[in-house]
Amino acid sequence: MSQVAEMPQRSIIYDRNMKELGRLHGAHRHVVDLTKVSPHFRRALLAREDKSFYQHRGVDPRGVARAVVENIKRKSFAQGASTLTMQLARNAFGLSTRGPKWQQLDRKFLELALALRIEEAYEKDEIMQHYMNLIFWGGSIHGVEAASRAYLEKSAEALTLSEAAMLAGIIRGPNAFSPFDDIENTKKERNSTLDSMVANSFITDLESKAAKAEPLQIRPVNRRIIEDSYAMDAIKRDIERHLDKKYIKQGGLKIITTIDKDLQEAAERHLNSKLSEIERRPGYRHNTRSNWQSTPSAQRKTPDYLQGAIVAVENRTGAIRCIVGGRDAGESKFNRAIHARRQIGSVFKPFVYLAAFDQGMRPGSYVDDSRIKPGQIRYAPRDWDPRNSDGKYLPTVTAREGLMNSRNTSSVRIGNYAGMESVRSVAHRSFAITVPSKASSYLGSWEATPEQVASAYTIFPNAGTRYGPHFVSRILDEDGNELWAHKPLGYQAIDRKGAAWTTSSVLQDTTRSGTASSMRRQLGFQRPAGGKTGTTDGYQDAWFVGYSSGLTCAVWVGHDQPKPIVEGGYGADLALPIWVKVMKTADRLGRYEFSRFTPPVEMKPVRLCRSSGKHATPGCEKAKTAYDDPIPIDLEPHATDFCPKHPIRAIPVE
Repeated sequence: MSQVAEMPQRSIIYDRNMKELGRLHGAHRHVVDLTKVSPHFRRALLAREDKSFYQHRGVDPRGVARAVVENIKRKSFAQGASTLTMQLARNAFGLSTRGPKWQQLDRKFLELALALRIEEAYEKDEIMQHYMNLIFWGGSIHGVEAASRAYLEKSAEALTLSEAAMLAGIIRGPNAFSPFDDIENTKKERNSTLDSMVANSFITDLESKAAKAEPLQIRPVNRRIIEDSYAMDAIKRDIERHLDKKYIKQGGLKIITTIDKDLQEAAERHLNSKLSEIERRPGYRHNTRSNWQSTPSAQRKTPDYLQGAIVAVENRTGAIRCIVGGRDAGESKFNRAIHARRQIGSVFKPFVYLAAFDQGMRPGSYVDDSRIKPGQIRYAPRDWDPRNSDGKYLPTVTAREGLMNSRNTSSVRIGNYAGMESVRSVAHRSFAITVPSKASSYLGSWEATPEQVASAYTIFPNAGTRYGPHFVSRILDEDGNELWAHKPLGYQAIDRKGAAWTTSSVLQDTTRSGTASSMRRQLGFQRPAGGKTGTTDGYQDAWFVGYSSGLTCAVWVGHDQPKPIVEGGYGADLALPIWVKVMKTADRLGRYEFSRFTPPVEMKPVRLCRSSGKHATPGCEKAKTAYDDPIPIDLEPHATDFCPKHPIRAIPVE
């Protein structure tokens, strides 16, 4: 009999600050005490379903007799004479209402037997309360409180007579009489319930007429899909990886996530605002979201307007603080933040330089920036000829300049210096992706999701450590007992911390005088940060990935079916402004670290050669390639490792 009082509810999803994000799994139900339900509804329910409820002991003999006569006449079991108690028995114990006639008759006998036992085990008001909380109201809605909130946006305690009669009228045919589908049918059932209330002396005829004249304020369409969001989609997937299916199905859990609701809502606004601005630009050639929305719903195709994605992850834990997978989850369920594998282009270059710095190259080292010649680069076709975006080629640039200005030819040579296997190893440990063994991989010709890119970039502010991205912090049962808790587990994606610090220092310079300098100059973001723009061939994908000391954020802009966004649509123009707005919001919230970057290891001034990255010799001094470089001690060349391009001459000793 205890099963009668079991009320599976949906699991409540909270953000990091215990603000409710929505509900998942289980039954869409809010259990309430009988005293918290409008008296109007109690009377409407009795009039509609069981006017003799307080007189019978679970079975209404007169009702059964009438039903038997009607069933014999109709040669069916359509007339059930089910009391509230019998309906409660059917719902609490999951008795099927389908099947052959003998099964239906057997089920009816079970209902009768269980109803008698329920009446012995519970008081009448307890039975009424269990019924109100358990019964099905259409869709995924169970219980009067959930029905009242879903259909009328108010508590069951505040129901008017008209609204109470409407909800009671829905019970017999929850999907057929739903106000979301056919409001006129709903009104007919409401009026029928009011007539029954008059006939059973629960209300007067005058009260009935006034209730019938009252308009029903049904939840508008734009607020009906209240849990359909990209964040909830990602959270749901994360829960299913960690929790046993029986707990998920049962529901009633408290799930504390990593999401920051304030940052999440701001990121959604910032993305749509910027993409709408792009669509309004003169000469924009593609369908816009406003045009798509203005098309009659019956004629709409899959959304083909400009899309984007945002992922912000906390550096030292891997906690995802916001995730935006598109402009509207109600219009497109595809979560681009975790499922859209897009070419990442130049946002991969820092990892190529990271591999090179780990092997001895320095930001001040000279690199050839001329056109690539046949046979110069391993793993490249002989006719491969990558171009620089400005169409210019320089005799030499420093490695720092090559990354800051996103030079293609010098970056390819940096990759060739590091070696394909070293670059692939860095990519695998940072992105958890296997990169193809071809020279174009140095320029990011392969694909990754925004979530993977954001997570990979955390190694730069983290001195090479990466924490796995996650959406759920803790899961509690309905009594507050902890079922599962996330334990951050980091690992070194690059062995020497100095290499990550060195790359990060160049990415910080990129935001001051490189391809992302508009962050400081035009967009007004002045907090300590590093980052990299990315633009793929033909302006089909625009990226910006950047970080503060506490938070890393990746922004992607493009179409689901790759095509040029706008002419000259660089990441600095399309993606960076969104990043700045998201990070400014994070800064204002005061929950994230924006402190100055400090070296993770001791720094030591060393005299090096720009040509080799080794200790400078008198020959380097004569060639004017020697310079002083503050270098992380874990990257310092061995004391006897001198420049081989300018060898030391023998010096006589006594």
